[in-house]
Parts: sequence; C-alpha cells; structure tokens
Amino acid sequence: MFESLSDRLSGVFDRLTKQGALSDEDVKTALREVRVALLEADVSLPVARDFVAAVQEKATGQAVTKSITPGQQVVKIVHDELVAVLTGDSDPGKLKIDSAPAPVLMVGLQGSGKTTTTAKLAKRLKERDGKRVLMASLDVNRPAAMEQLEILGRQIGVDTLPIVKGEDPVAIAKRAKTQASLGGYDVYMLDTAGRLHIDQELIAQAAAVRDAVNPRETLLVVDGLTGQDAVNVATEFDDKIGVSGVVLTRMDGDGRGGAALSMRKVTGKPIRFVGLGEKMDAIETFEAERIAGRILGMGDIVALVEKAQQTIEAEQAEKMMKRFQKGRFNMNDLKMQLEQMLKMGGMESLMGMLPGMGKMAKQAGSAGFDDKMLTRQIALINSMTKKERANPELLQASRKKRIAKGAGLEVSELNKLLKQQRQMADVMKKMGKGGMLKQAMKGMFGKGGGMPDMNDPAAMEKAAKMLGKQLPPGMGKMPGMGGGGLPGNLSGFGKKK
Repeated sequence: MFESLSDRLSGVFDRLTKQGALSDEDVKTALREVRVALLEADVSLPVARDFVAAVQEKATGQAVTKSITPGQQVVKIVHDELVAVLTGDSDPGKLKIDSAPAPVLMVGLQGSGKTTTTAKLAKRLKERDGKRVLMASLDVNRPAAMEQLEILGRQIGVDTLPIVKGEDPVAIAKRAKTQASLGGYDVYMLDTAGRLHIDQELIAQAAAVRDAVNPRETLLVVDGLTGQDAVNVATEFDDKIGVSGVVLTRMDGDGRGGAALSMRKVTGKPIRFVGLGEKMDAIETFEAERIAGRILGMGDIVALVEKAQQTIEAEQAEKMMKRFQKGRFNMNDLKMQLEQMLKMGGMESLMGMLPGMGKMAKQAGSAGFDDKMLTRQIALINSMTKKERANPELLQASRKKRIAKGAGLEVSELNKLLKQQRQMADVMKKMGKGGMLKQAMKGMFGKGGGMPDMNDPAAMEKAAKMLGKQLPPGMGKMPGMGGGGLPGNLSGFGKKK
C-alpha cells in the first residue's frame, strides 16, 4: 500500500533535509515533484492541486526559512496536510452500533469483496467489542452467495440467518431484523447484492432494503485497485442511497493508493476500514495519522505493538521472560521468535512499521535478510533432535553435517545460526540482570501483566516506546536509526551468492 508514493516522496524529502538552508525556490521545486508523485499514485488532479497549494502556502513562510531544520519542517507540514486530507472535516468516531439490534448495511459493486468484508467486520465486532452478531445474505442473484456467507460464519463462529429459497431481499432483511430482536443480538449485518456497474435495479434494491431496516451504518465496500473509479462509485452510491462510511479492500495489493487520498476529499465520506488480505483478521481501522506516517516512511509503531499483542499470549510471554532472565535461550526459544516474526507479517512488514526503516526493507531483502532467510533458519532448527534444540552446545562437526543435510543447507549457515543464538542468549541475560526485560514486558502488556487499551493509540504508543527504550546499546542499529548496516549478529546471514 502506497509503496511507490512513499518511495517517490522519501527521495524528494531526502534531498530537502540534506540542505542546510531552503529558499522559496527550493520548496517550490520539491513541491512540483510532490505533485507529480501524487498524480502518479492515482490521486485525482483537483485533490493533488489543492494539497500542493495548501502545503506551499505554509512552507514558504518565515517559519520554515528561519527554522533550524527547514527540510524537516517541510516534511512535518506535508505530514500534517496528509492527515488533514485523510481525516476530512470531522472525525466519524466509532461505528454507531449502540442501540441493539443495530443494523449495518453493506453495499457495493460485484467483486469488491463485500461478503468477505462482512465476515471480517463481524469477527472484529465479536472478538474486539464483545458483540453478538447475526449475518444475513441478501444476494439472491449470485450463485452460492448465501452459502458463501454461511460457510464464513461457521469459520469465524458468527451466526448466519437460515437460508429460505425464493425470498426477495426486502423479505430477508425484515426476517433478519425479527431474528436479531428475538435472538438478543447486538448487531445484524446485511450483505446486499452487487452488480458489475451501477444500474437502476441495484440502486432500487439497496434503497428498498435501507427503507425496510433503517440502518445505523451504511458501509460502501470498494476495491482499492480500481483507482479513481472507486471515488466515482462512492459519489454515486452516496447520492442515491446515502453512505456513512467506506471500506477499501485489497489495499495490500500493488494498487497505488490514490483512491484513499482522493476518497475523503471528494466524497466527504470517512474511510472506516481497509482490507489487507484474504485472511479473516486482515482488516484494520483507517487511522489518518498512522497512514500518513507510513506514506512518509515514519513507521507505524502502534500497529507493530497491536500485531505483537495479537500473536503473543501474555502467559507465554511471562514464561519466556523468566527463562531469559536466567540466561536460558535455546533453539526452541529462537524458533518461537522466528515464527513470531513470520506471524506478524514477515521482515518487510515489520521493518515498514519501524520509524526510519522503510527504506531499509529493500536493502535488507537484497542482502538475503528476508522471510526466506527466516524459513531456512526454522528448517535448520526443525532438523535438530529435541535434545540438540534444548542444548545447542552438543552440536559437534558430525551432528552439524547431519542437521545441515537434513535442511538442505550448508554447515556455514548452521554456524551463523548458532552464533546468532549465543549472542541473543548473552543479550537476554544482560537484559534480565538489569531488569530491562521486566520493564519492557510491562510496557508491552501493562503493569499488572494486562494489555494496554487497544482502542487508545496514546497507550499503545507509550507501550511501544517503552519497548524501544529497553534495548541495550548496539541492538537493532540500522541506517536511519543511529547506526550502520544490519545488526552485527545477522549481517552476512544468507547472503545471495
């Protein structure tokens, strides 16, 4: 998401921040490049023009030219303007699902991912907000559309309205309303039919359903890969039916992301969620501050902590901490950490969320420091016996040959892995003795071992910063973060030959 835009902008700002003093002409030249970058990222011309004009007005004043770091001042102005474009006039707040049973109407064109998004949102409401959710498919046109939602419901443990063949969408919606009231549900989600393009029948059907249930939220699902046409679809649906929010799907693809930047400005409708993959938990709330940070390569530390908390059990982390404090860090522990990194999205995803590390992701990949390297390391550990994993010091020449052969790799790679494990064990021991590990865990899971409030970005950011502060000097040094090259214990591992 926004990869090409992020690359172009980081190039522009690198040149700006390297200059000591900035003239108005320097700023204008840079902003011309910013406009080209926005247009190439499929942002609509009026939005790109207004954006650059707003930045130019603020960036050519005394505040920038007299600033100690003028280049960084311009970057800040661009960041703030990006946030303003993505946020719009007012913050829409949380979904309006307070009065049970609250109807949520899902609308959009065929193929935009409505049914999958309905299930993703239902899972999110159930797990994060503790809501009882009922899903109902109103799509009587597409073959097996109702069965698809029923299967997804079983997968995520959310109830679906029993299918009655021959009913029209309005009748199904009314039956869902009755079932939700009698069954004590908090929310009922109505997945409407789509078309390949907007026509009278589609609009009439969606409007009839809207009138029958009077939804609290009408969410328009649009495919992020359709570019500016997504903005046209949103405008049309809003005019004819009335939309309270937008969900952009396939934002993990190679689309340029311009639709997201234009959507809020042109339609005035907030982007509520973004879909980032096929898995049922691959959906995120659209946070303007965090998205702007990602676009400008500032990272997204809050999302990193959220991902960690979703994949790490507090109890399991507590047990690991006690072992690490005693300096016990064997191959089983290393394997667990490597698998954890893959679960959290892999190397590129994690580096993209760390401030100043976005540019490093590609360099690291070309140096062989990528997800393939992690899977090779896991393969080496899987090739060991239980006894060898628990006691890596047992590994002598003959055992090393057997393990490397079992994993289809060289002994030299195994030696690097063993060195990495020894260095990490030393670091864990030092952190354990100084109480750093305990403080880091508190930052991650709250003082009493409980989680910080997932809905409070400030609390999440504080937890993330706490984790960062606890790292001993020399750990995690990367360009852009006060160091050079890859971490010492990883440099050279798996370099492409």
